[in-house]
Amino acid sequence: MKNTFGSSVSVTLFGESHGPAIGAVLDGLAPGIPVENAAIEQALALRRPSGSISTARQEPDPFEIISGVFNGKTTGTPLCILIRNTQARSDDYAATRALVRPGHADYTAFCKYHGFEDPRGGGHFSGRLTAALVAAGAVATAALRGKGICIGTHIARCGGVADRAFGDLEADLEALRTLPFAALDAQAAADMQAAVSAAAADGDSVGGVLETAVTGLPAGVGEPWFDTLEGVLAHALFSIPAVKGVEFGSGFAMAEGRGSEMNDAFRREDGKTVTATNHNGGVNGGISNGMPLLFHCAVKPTPSIFRPQQTVDLFTGEEATLQLTGRHDPAIVHRARAVVDAMTALTLCDQLALRFGTDWLAPAAEAAP
Repeated sequence: MKNTFGSSVSVTLFGESHGPAIGAVLDGLAPGIPVENAAIEQALALRRPSGSISTARQEPDPFEIISGVFNGKTTGTPLCILIRNTQARSDDYAATRALVRPGHADYTAFCKYHGFEDPRGGGHFSGRLTAALVAAGAVATAALRGKGICIGTHIARCGGVADRAFGDLEADLEALRTLPFAALDAQAAADMQAAVSAAAADGDSVGGVLETAVTGLPAGVGEPWFDTLEGVLAHALFSIPAVKGVEFGSGFAMAEGRGSEMNDAFRREDGKTVTATNHNGGVNGGISNGMPLLFHCAVKPTPSIFRPQQTVDLFTGEEATLQLTGRHDPAIVHRARAVVDAMTALTLCDQLALRFGTDWLAPAAEAAP
């Protein structure tokens, strides 16, 4: 079972939704990177359920840094973050153990692991494990910010409601660092939440589209062909539960335009080479060109809904009807934005370390006390 991602800077994920704990191990980080508990807590807070538009499973996510940090800075050895599960209710799943949940990994997990997998709450496949990714991503995000690289994600669309597009990227990304519901337009945020609540009242769910921007990424990061910057990022982003589509820049819309419209013209501005537009999302030939990195992620509706669904009994092989109970999100797109930020940060740390060397991520050289 492959649970590690990254080449130079890697992250390993472990645990189950209803097990004693989940966690992540970051390996390959340069020594001397500041690690602030408050930054990790803030990132986890943006992922945490909130109000009627989220699950009632309210995990406080108390994390422990087990190794890899001394005196508030990375040591350069594996950094392990542990988050204990405190609000699991396994009995919610006992009555439907044999019934595979449509849209979930129950059936495929059973096929791969022959029934030995932990099925409670999705086990190792649960979105619960993204809390560990977010905690690890907060460390990676801090390292990138120290190099002038900023990441932010907003909800571009949800429940038939569209947010405004990115404008002043510097101001928008700064606002998104603490915005509880990541819509840039206040009215759009209210309308989106109303749409989620309406779906919940019907025992249903909704999905959405996230838009991410990265500023400050230097040109020259990524490889041609098989390890393109888009390819590696897409690999990471598709590992996030419920992400079913990724597009960079103008994406599929480029297929409807002409080259004269979609070829981002180059020019000089303040002594730098830039592009007049950014339809390619900051990447040419699989390599960053110095413009903002832009991409979208499609997040499907939460598969756990409170409506009767046709399914199959794994033990008898017969068709059955599933009626879920328990605690489930009517939408996860607003929580997934923190996970997208985290996976983006972890991937870029790896790509930058491959390009410039692991120590590039460390602050300006200073001797340890």
